[in-house]
Amino acid sequence: MSETQSNKPQQPVVGRFAPSPTGRMHLGNIFTALLSWLSARQSGGKWILRIEDLDPQRSKPDYARQIEDDLLWLGLDWDEGGLDDRGLNGPYRQSRRGEIYSDYLERLNRTGLTYPCTCTRADIMATQAPHQSDGRIIYQGTCRPDGFPDGNAAPLPDRPYTTRLYVPDETITFTDRIFGSQSSNLAHDCGDFVIRRADGAWAYQLAVVVDDALMGVTEVVRGCDLLLSTAQQLYLYRLLGLEAPRYVHLPLLCNSAGQRLSKRDSSLSMEELRRHHSPEETVGRIAWLAGLTETERPSTPTELLGLLSWDTLPRSQQIRLQ
Repeated sequence: MSETQSNKPQQPVVGRFAPSPTGRMHLGNIFTALLSWLSARQSGGKWILRIEDLDPQRSKPDYARQIEDDLLWLGLDWDEGGLDDRGLNGPYRQSRRGEIYSDYLERLNRTGLTYPCTCTRADIMATQAPHQSDGRIIYQGTCRPDGFPDGNAAPLPDRPYTTRLYVPDETITFTDRIFGSQSSNLAHDCGDFVIRRADGAWAYQLAVVVDDALMGVTEVVRGCDLLLSTAQQLYLYRLLGLEAPRYVHLPLLCNSAGQRLSKRDSSLSMEELRRHHSPEETVGRIAWLAGLTETERPSTPTELLGLLSWDTLPRSQQIRLQ
């Protein structure tokens, strides 16, 4: 199976920034936000702010409000979304879109490709082959019914279960705007994946596909750590009969030790950046890291319009900060 993404620009771009409100943003988050905003704005398109608060334990309204305040401080405005649900395709908070996801889950159930799974994470880890050392969990199909998907479906368990989606032994290919041709065999790279968790929470893969399609997103800009997720999502787009966006996966900003930025890099959090730098200095640093400017000079997002070209971005997996 081949799912091909065109390199041709789509006009106008409908982009989105979809942060999880589980803490304060850092330089890596706003690297993605600025480049996505520039792509949408310089094409005459629009930019959506979606709050991906699927995890009820870690997501906090205060963090979502900080995200909005930090974006506005940087000069990044949005046309739809946010906490006030501006626009016609809301709600723009995933925690309020459960009925929509239920409808699309039922559509997947009708394909005959979903089944219940009672495996815990510990169960799955215990079945990992010795050579799988990169941290990925590849599901071995333990709960997949015999003969599935051609045989009879298994009865629902009398204990909590996740809902998994069967993946065929086929290769999905697509073209990423930065990293070029990509291919993935989901059966080998991840196995049948979860679309709803045992606690009732919705899995990211299903939610992001449904949201991007229904919100009219034509371009997804995000970190290259999500390249494998793209194949899973293209598979879901196909099964649901939805149109996929084009993908632009960015190099990850990493600290001096080569580790991707996280909350532990407090000096690069928005709290510290706002304490020690102006919005223009922060935006200018990102523009320089992305290769939009030759020097690290203060800039506003508006001043950078017209400078973004995906062809000039670094093709490396990482951009290390010194």
